[in-house]
Amino acid sequence: MTRLLLLLTILSVLAQYTFGFYVPGVSPKPFHTNDPVPLLVNKIVSENTQLPFAYGDLSFVCVPSNGGTRNWLNLGEVLRGDRLMSSDLKLIMGQDTKCEKLCTVSITDDQSNEVKQFIKDEYRVEWVVDNLPGATVLKFNSSFDPNTALLPYFALGQVKGDQAYINNHVTLQLLYQTSSKNPADKYIVGFEVYPTSYADPESCNKQEPNTPMKEMGAGKTDITYTYSVIWKESKDITWATRWDRYLQIFESRIHWYSISNSLVITMFLTGMVAMIILRTLKRDITSYNTSEEDIEALDEDSIGWKLCHGDVFRPPKYALLLAPLLGSGVQCLIMVAGTIVLSMFGLLNPSYRGGLISYGLAFYVLAGSFAGYCSSRMYKVLKGQQWFRNALVTATLVPCTIFVIEFILNLFVWGQQSSSAIPFGTFFALIAMWFGVSTPLVFAGAVFGARRPMPDNPVRTHQIPRQIPDQPWYLQLHISMAVGGLMPFAVIFIELFFIFKSIWSDQYYYMFGFLAMVFFILVVTTVEIAIVITYFSLCSEDYRWWWKSFAVSAASGGYVFMYSIFYYFTRLKIAGFVPAMVYFGHSTMICLIYSLCLGTIGFFATFLFVRKIYAAIKVD
Repeated sequence: MTRLLLLLTILSVLAQYTFGFYVPGVSPKPFHTNDPVPLLVNKIVSENTQLPFAYGDLSFVCVPSNGGTRNWLNLGEVLRGDRLMSSDLKLIMGQDTKCEKLCTVSITDDQSNEVKQFIKDEYRVEWVVDNLPGATVLKFNSSFDPNTALLPYFALGQVKGDQAYINNHVTLQLLYQTSSKNPADKYIVGFEVYPTSYADPESCNKQEPNTPMKEMGAGKTDITYTYSVIWKESKDITWATRWDRYLQIFESRIHWYSISNSLVITMFLTGMVAMIILRTLKRDITSYNTSEEDIEALDEDSIGWKLCHGDVFRPPKYALLLAPLLGSGVQCLIMVAGTIVLSMFGLLNPSYRGGLISYGLAFYVLAGSFAGYCSSRMYKVLKGQQWFRNALVTATLVPCTIFVIEFILNLFVWGQQSSSAIPFGTFFALIAMWFGVSTPLVFAGAVFGARRPMPDNPVRTHQIPRQIPDQPWYLQLHISMAVGGLMPFAVIFIELFFIFKSIWSDQYYYMFGFLAMVFFILVVTTVEIAIVITYFSLCSEDYRWWWKSFAVSAASGGYVFMYSIFYYFTRLKIAGFVPAMVYFGHSTMICLIYSLCLGTIGFFATFLFVRKIYAAIKVD
């Protein structure tokens, strides 16, 4: 326990420093006076629909004079629905612009109603300057304060009563820092957007109060877009800290409360495990390792986990399913742990757009060799003979399940013409990664694992299975799963709120220091609860621990899915069949991966525990 607390203390110290990191290798881009500064348009997003749309493809916005240039996107950006494109907004370093006309767009009655629906669905717009997304400042007068938080994106329009008004004018305030080494170099450290609606474009110059706004949904109309640009030098915000305002944490006390809550649960389970190992097991092993006469008397008159020694390593049913699930669990675990570690040290922070998804996929693909190796080794322990078939199931079972779910969701999203629909070329690239990289690595790992000799079990398995007595109600599988799944969920449910909030509310999640600590506590809790339930089952002469240890640990995913249902009805305002499908489809995939990871952790912890305790007793 002392070592655990020491490690958590170190992680907590590291957590406070991870917020200052920027992507290594990314250097500031200096601008000089009168240099053009490109502004890229990306997408519009809404919490109410979960369906982003490419801004450049909308029928009611300005089309660039040259048709627009699409920017190259990494795999993660494509999967999250980004569609970066050039625009005609002219930003010149140091030159303010007031009420510059961008274009006039004529829209039909149907298009006007479409815009009205977008505004009522609370869509927000993302523009990007020097890799900074345009954002809304919570307090305009505090925009120079480095502690002032920014809300990413800006509103597409405004709703008053039943009327919807489009924001056809934006004031862009760009903050810059002058280099102390070379005063000619200026670095952009802030991009703030203040949207407004004007029915008459000339009202922009007058700036009178209660100016009529541009209403949508009132029939065919023309929309005139204008913009103003304000450049201001910032003394307090630097290029290295320019993302801090996007990543302000208002609920840091809640995160510490989450960790404290997790520690209480872990310490309780640690006490139980310590009691089992240091007291009960030590007493049992001492009594079992007595004289042969005492052993015979013990076998006749007592019950305990030693009575299962001839069956505890009996291979379970469906070994060809269990081994691939464990191999896939190892693969998913490497993916999750790898991305958390890189994120904790600032390598995958939000300034690296799409980096988290890209590296997560890379970890998953490259971890195929570990999946094949672990699956093959465990299949050999389970006395399996069809190693090729086992490797094939390992390489295809989980990816096929995820692919089918994603493909079905994608069909509906394609029908909505959302930018989150995966293009055909990206689908082909994902399939190529699966069959061209991951699958060969799985088979390579399987071959290596199958050829390695397997250590003998500490006790021999009897030919005739031992009859299992009736089990107490609290050791029934469904009760064990309910209890065993609840403990890990109790560790993470507070942090889970912030994770869901960042995923479904389009907010930046950058509390990876806290997440790493919670993940570590989650692993410890899963190990301990799996060992405790397995020990009590063996004491009740139930030697069917293989599947039970996996199921008890994986059951936490069921609680996460139930929490996603609760979050859907209490925190979100999603309306429509397709948005609901997108939400629950992706929640299902998240819970499957989560269950695989925890099931694998619980199984291997139990496997080592069982081997250890049966190796410590004398059996003739």
